[in-house]
Amino acid sequence: MKNANIISVILLLAMTGCGGNSQKSNDNDAIFTVDVKESYPKKELILQDFMDVEYIALETSGEFYTQGMVLAIGKEIIVVKNRVDDGDIFIFDRNGKGLRKINRKGQGGEEYVFVLSVALDEDNSEMFVNSHSTRRILVYDLYGKFKRSFRHKEGAMYNKMYNYDKEHLICQQEYFPTYDPESNRNSIFIISKQDGSVKEVEVPFEKKISTVMMQQQGEWTYSNAPRNHIITPFQSNWILAEPSSDTVYKYLPDGNMRPFIARTPSVHSMEPEVFLYPGVLTDRYYFMQSVKKEYDFASNRGFPRTDLMYDTQEKSIFRCTVFNGDYTNERPVNMFRDPVSEEIVFWQSLEADHLFEFFEKGQLKGKLKEIAAGIEEEANPVIMLVKHKK
Repeated sequence: MKNANIISVILLLAMTGCGGNSQKSNDNDAIFTVDVKESYPKKELILQDFMDVEYIALETSGEFYTQGMVLAIGKEIIVVKNRVDDGDIFIFDRNGKGLRKINRKGQGGEEYVFVLSVALDEDNSEMFVNSHSTRRILVYDLYGKFKRSFRHKEGAMYNKMYNYDKEHLICQQEYFPTYDPESNRNSIFIISKQDGSVKEVEVPFEKKISTVMMQQQGEWTYSNAPRNHIITPFQSNWILAEPSSDTVYKYLPDGNMRPFIARTPSVHSMEPEVFLYPGVLTDRYYFMQSVKKEYDFASNRGFPRTDLMYDTQEKSIFRCTVFNGDYTNERPVNMFRDPVSEEIVFWQSLEADHLFEFFEKGQLKGKLKEIAAGIEEEANPVIMLVKHKK
């Protein structure tokens, strides 16, 4: 089975190699194989050695007091909400200055019940709010004025949502505890920004596999699943990691797909299954995470993970840990956060009281030390933006 899978991937690569990719081809286009059962050698990296890091202290004044959960980041603004479900959406500029607070929470036709995610379209001065519990996307201008809304695809519930192009969003299906595999075969949708009409992205795989773990306790059914993202922007393309597929694909602007990563053994041959998800992707390093489908509901712990990295220069795979170089002690960085955009790879919220403590102990340096020197202990979080090196 393993050899057949690898051969089919290589053949598919050969057939698509001359397809309509507008990007320049290079050695990084070559597919590689990850053995999710292999124990790879360890490697450590410093984040600032291969990424640019920016810190933004969010203004703390009046109505601008937030727990700092970033929803979207554009060229000019940052969209933030609280972790509690209060409906507040804060708009800051890219320097952290508070611009306005919006709250359209409610049961009306122009209101959201819960803000799961937001896609930002600065070119059209619009933001798309995913109220997933009501299976609706509501469109507002950047001052909170309602413009239009549309429903999720029938039978689907969108989870992650990103800006795809001028006319479309790209969305990831929520994994249901129970679902009909035939009617929910596809997990990735390209959505019209105007009316919500759907194009389903068909990632090839043998059979649909659920990532959800379930347990029945009396009248109640409990469930949990890995929360890894399966769509990642990379080099003007999108990387698609359908958990039921033995191949991670590169989705090109013309709608064609090209194999990007092969995994072995086949996910269909494993029990419990081990899934492979992409993380941060750079010109040199491809971060990945294998997640085992195991969960203990009694301890509320499970889905053991292994952080992996493929070095395109060394042509080797490692178990990799990345540290933030702006701390004097070793502070690991999570390289598997949700992606933001082509410019900003991911964000992290740094609590002001923690930074204040590290600063007092002399455990900060560089740009982070400069930022921490000017904030109060009760201030809004500092947002760390991680970007590709220029």
